[in-house]
Amino acid sequence: MKSFIKNITLMAIALSLGEQYATAQTPTYSLQQLKETALKSNHILSVKQWQIAEREAKIKEDETKRYPTATVNGNYQYNFNLANITIPAGSIGVLPISSTVQVPLPNEDKSIQIGNKNLYNLGVTAYQPISQQIKIKTGLEVNRMDVAITEKEKQKIALQISQGVEQLYYGTLIAQKQLEEAEAKLAVAKAKLGDVETAIAAGKTIDVNQAGLLANIADEEQNMLKLSIQAQNYKSDLIKLTGISDEDFNLQESPFVMEQVTGIENFKNATSSNPDIQIASLTKEKANLGIKAAQQSTLPDFGFVTGYTYQSGNPILPNHNPFVGLNLKWNVQDLFSNKHLLKQREAQVKQAEENILNLQQQVTSDIEKAYRKVNQSKSLIAVAQRVLDYRTKELKVQEDKQAAGLNLKTDILTTKAQVAKANADVYAAQLAYTLAVSELKSLIGN
Repeated sequence: MKSFIKNITLMAIALSLGEQYATAQTPTYSLQQLKETALKSNHILSVKQWQIAEREAKIKEDETKRYPTATVNGNYQYNFNLANITIPAGSIGVLPISSTVQVPLPNEDKSIQIGNKNLYNLGVTAYQPISQQIKIKTGLEVNRMDVAITEKEKQKIALQISQGVEQLYYGTLIAQKQLEEAEAKLAVAKAKLGDVETAIAAGKTIDVNQAGLLANIADEEQNMLKLSIQAQNYKSDLIKLTGISDEDFNLQESPFVMEQVTGIENFKNATSSNPDIQIASLTKEKANLGIKAAQQSTLPDFGFVTGYTYQSGNPILPNHNPFVGLNLKWNVQDLFSNKHLLKQREAQVKQAEENILNLQQQVTSDIEKAYRKVNQSKSLIAVAQRVLDYRTKELKVQEDKQAAGLNLKTDILTTKAQVAKANADVYAAQLAYTLAVSELKSLIGN
């Protein structure tokens, strides 16, 4: 049993001291560095950026529909059989040469071959849409709305990534502080065990007390192991989220600065900048544009057409033929089908409106909750700081007593453990305040 406890002790201490030993050898990252690395290496953000590029290219593509469409066509045809026109003899009339001699025109049936066996045709046609300009404009507005929505989605993902990095960063630091507290408690338990073992050797106590202290040591070692594993898991998640290549690294602690938070009404009034609400508002605008496009779909397709054709091989048609004209096309069925499409788009608008109202309620509730966390953490910091001040004064008293030989080693170790716990509590309260402020800012898209 003792060898097992010693092995656990050595492992836990190695885990905690290994980090201190490797400080000079392993890289150190600040919170800002981790955020920047995560935002640069995140694949989902890259996907959103490529989606933005895709939609912007779609806008350029659709803009070309506003201008004339030119079509070039050419044709070559070889005819094995050509059409013939037969003019019967005398069909034109009779040519009187004398009173007795009359010559029919033509004097015999004439067969005339029409066209050539080689037939060439080349032409260019340009069509300028006129009535469809307003529908094309609406389509471009829809495409720009898609770009805006994707940009807001990218912003929302970036905020989520930053928050995730902060939570893992502060979670790791809290676990490390708690590990220091557990180390102090382990030192107390071992000191008490040493006192009991000395008393047993002197015959002043029984083995039952020793067994209880051994259990306390095992508990503290187990707690240290749990905290070490927790810190390792946080670091592993940080590696995945940030994409850093270092398997082992240290975190740079920044001095705590209590950022002043304005009244909750200022945050509630800024809910319109929340990414989710902005996305919902843009979706509603897009749905309204869908209604507009459905209404415009009932318009006929009216436009101006011009062109030029050249042909060779058909003597009936001119070789050169420039032309201009108007074109009209109207699908009458759209008058009936668009009524149902219009109802669908109107239903989408209603859905978007209800979604906005729901998100506004949710965001307002989340802001109130985050604001409460800020105030609660602020109160906890004040209380934890008073406890730390008292524990620090108590430690000074114990150190003075130790110098005068008026207390035991376990007395000062116990006080040090209490100071370590008070330090961890202050640190946890400070980080909780920082996280609450960060959450409050992210809710308004800051």
